Amino acid sequence: MTHQDGRKPGLTEDAAALVAGLADLAVCGLSTALGGVSGLLRRADLGDLLADGQQETKARGRLVLARYAAPPPAHLEVLARTVTARTRAESGRE
Repeated sequence: MTHQDGRKPGLTEDAAALVAGLADLAVCGLSTALGGVSGLLRRADLGDLLADGQQETKARGRLVLARYAAPPPAHLEVLARTVTARTRAESGRE
């Protein structure tokens, strides 16, 4: 975007354009989400749908916790395995 006199926009103008774009994106996303919610509220099987969603969310949470909350391997165990592998490689007993 350039001004009518040919100069480029400054940092403040770029930041304002970015914020305006993000706000527009948020409003569009919010209106889409509200439309989806109103469609969900009209469903006859809403209770079953919520129960299924809750179970899927719990399963997803368990996967995330298993992935990121698992304790790392013991440092000394990793070191011992590395030394053992090197010793075997050097002695030719791979």
